[in-house]
Amino acid sequence: MRQVNFVVIFVIALALVLFSLENTEPATIHVLGSTELTAPLAVELIVAMGIGAVFAWIFSVWASVQKMIALKSEQEQVEAQQVRIQELEEDLTRYKTELEVQQKLLPSAPIAIAEDA
Repeated sequence: MRQVNFVVIFVIALALVLFSLENTEPATIHVLGSTELTAPLAVELIVAMGIGAVFAWIFSVWASVQKMIALKSEQEQVEAQQVRIQELEEDLTRYKTELEVQQKLLPSAPIAIAEDA
């Protein structure tokens, strides 16, 4: 996977270099109405791509934080369920013990044999 990432990054970087060599004409950008910036077209596009990459990284970090929060919440729910399961198992064991004790205290009933008529 590292080799694939390297190849992709290398191809993108090579494309940017070739693009910047071919597009050296100055271009004007109007920012906020009255502010103008003049720079080669390649520089402007590379800066725009860099800003886009930063925004993509910020979004990725935000998504990771949300995922970690969700996983933490799920982990807490799992732990609470494990505690509840343990309590129910202890209750079940206690009820079985009580049932066995009560059955030993009951007098044994005679077995009645039904006669066919």
